[in-house]
This record gives sequence, structure tokens and C-alpha cells, in this order.
Amino acid sequence: MRVELIDAISAGKAGVARSEGARFLAVIVALCLGGCGTISRDDGAALRLSEAAALLPAGAQVLARQAPQDLALAERVPAQPPTESHAILALSGGGANGAYGAGVIVGWSQSGDRPHFDVVTGVSTGALAAPFAFLGPDWDDELQQVYTDGGTRGLVDWRSVAALASPSLFSSRTLRELLDHHISAEMLRQIAAEHAAGRRLLVVTTNLDAAQPVIWDMGVIATIGGEPGLLLFRRILLASASLPGIFPPVLLPGVSPAGVTVEEMHVDGGVNLPFLGVPEALPSPSAALRDGAQHVLFVIVNGQVTARYRATPGNLTGILSRSFDSWSNAALRTALAENAAYANSVGVSVFITTIPASVDASSLDFDPDTMRSLFELGRTSAVTGQVWSRVSAPVE
Repeated sequence: MRVELIDAISAGKAGVARSEGARFLAVIVALCLGGCGTISRDDGAALRLSEAAALLPAGAQVLARQAPQDLALAERVPAQPPTESHAILALSGGGANGAYGAGVIVGWSQSGDRPHFDVVTGVSTGALAAPFAFLGPDWDDELQQVYTDGGTRGLVDWRSVAALASPSLFSSRTLRELLDHHISAEMLRQIAAEHAAGRRLLVVTTNLDAAQPVIWDMGVIATIGGEPGLLLFRRILLASASLPGIFPPVLLPGVSPAGVTVEEMHVDGGVNLPFLGVPEALPSPSAALRDGAQHVLFVIVNGQVTARYRATPGNLTGILSRSFDSWSNAALRTALAENAAYANSVGVSVFITTIPASVDASSLDFDPDTMRSLFELGRTSAVTGQVWSRVSAPVE
């Protein structure tokens, strides 16, 4: 059943998955040890020259520095709507909770109702799932393996602790190995082909040097081809999923305000954007849609937006954990409300799915059994058609 959520969103009645106290305490330890590990940057400058940056093709960064989002995305989103529905899929951050979104995508295919998306966007764990969702049901088995085969087991445990050698609590080695195994040259070849056909795959990172989000057109990256393209593609996904303090930042190619080729420091895209939703470049309702076509945005929230009351522990760990949850969820509520309001103004229907409030979920719980359970929850919900809730509808 589709339930109207706009009232709940407007009222701010939302919450996020509970973080485990012990793991949040580990983050505090990382902050204390942060001065022990560093990333070398030449001459003490914020930016340094990079030979790899010369490989960055024009248009790879959809939104960077002063470029307005609407002007940048206008070149990526088709100006004329297709004869069928123009569908956009946005995948949010959420760490281990990304298993839920992966399950939704796979179950959606099994239901027979999954659209052919014109645009797929991903942030953090959503960025990891986005390439598979973009390429369609043929890649569902691979997507399922990413979140359920146990490859994430060592992401945040003592075996990955690296605070003394890196400016983060954990090493990104396990995450890099996961990307190396699942992001293949064949995947990039197919993404490049879909990009040439007019579809768009967008991933968000946060540029710490510029202190703002960057939207990467991954189809452009895929067209580089060969080992350089594959390496850069994987590094962008790694950066988008690298939560500051948890995993180390990633140096990516870019151009400084002075026009100098540089390496920029990038981290989790969720620092600025919980998800990348309605592109401002979409045609207004005055642009006639042919044969009943419509614009639809589907948002998979890899978390929870209905708060459950519980007493906050009176210790430092409990207070910081609950405060972090409240802060991050406020950003999610704001993003949902802004997207819903904008969608109404341009004639876009918005539907979301979230992890039910009755389910215990933590973004840092990478236990394989827990992730399989979340995956199955998302899959069965999508198969039975009980997964989507309507947030807003086009103005008649």
C-alpha cells in the first residue's frame, strides 16, 4: 500500500538506524589517534600535482566548484522526455544498510515492475550499488554477492584498524578488494555503451579541498577505457564510500581554481548530500509529455525515517551516538522535503522506500547474517509490491 509521507516529513518525524555503542566509541578513539596517521601532500600545500590527473576527461565532474547544478546537469539529462516514463533512481548512503537497497533492486526485478532508468545516482554505499542498478537485472546476481557473500566482514573490525598509519580508524583495504573483485572492465564497457545511448550514471563525493560536493558522470569515466579508466572508476566509488574518520580520504584528479592539474582530497559523498534526487534541469510541466509519459523519481533510503523513542545512555558514547544519528537524519529529512517540494513544482512523482522502524539496523553492522537478513527484507518487500511510499505527486 502506498502511504502518503509528506506530512511526516514536513513535521520532521524521522529517525535513523541505531549505531552500536562499541563501534561508535571506536570512532572516538580514531579521532584521538588521528594525529598519528597522515596522507602526504607535497610541500605542505592543500593540493599537489598529479600525473594521473591528465587522464581526467572533460565533463567527468558534473558539478564542481562554482558550476550551478542546474546548468551542469542540463547537459546530462535529456531535454525531451521519452515516449515512456522518465525514471530516475536515487540510492542513498547508509553503510551496511545498503544491503536493504540491494534487496529492493533485486526483488523489483523479480516482480516484473522494475523500470528502465534514464538516470541512476548513488551516494556512499548507494554509489557502490549504483553501477549494478544502472546496468539492469542482468547484474542482479553480482549486486547480491556484493552485500551478502561476506566480503564486507572485515570492514570495521580489529583486523582493519589502521589509526597509527592512516588518518582514519580503519584501513580501506577490504573495501578496495571488494571493488577490485566486482567492478570489472566488462562492467565499464557496458556502462560506456549505455552512456553513449543517452543514459546517465552519477556518483557523489565530497571534495574536502573545495569544501563542497562533486558529482561525477561515471559514464564519462567509463569511456576512458583500459586500466586507467578502471582504476579511476574504482577510486571514485571508494571515495564516495569513505566516511571521514572511519576510512581514509582518497586523492582524485582535478583542476585547482588557478587552472593547475592537481590531486584533490575526497571523502564520503554523504557529508554534503544524503542522496542526489531530482535534477534541476528536468523540463517544467509546460514541456508536454508525449503519450501519457511522466517523470518519476524513486529514492531508496538505506536507513530509517521513522524514529523510535528510546532512552539515551548517560555516557559519552551514548550521547555522541544519538547526537550523530539526529544530525545525519536531519540532513536526510531536509533533502527529502526539498526534493518533494521541487518535484511538485516540475511535475515529478516521488516514491521512497526505507527500512521499517521495527527493524534493528545499524550502518556499521557488517555481520554477514545481518546483511543477508536486510537484503531479504528488501527483496521480499519489493516482490510483494509493498515497498514504495508516495511522497509527492505532480501538481494537476
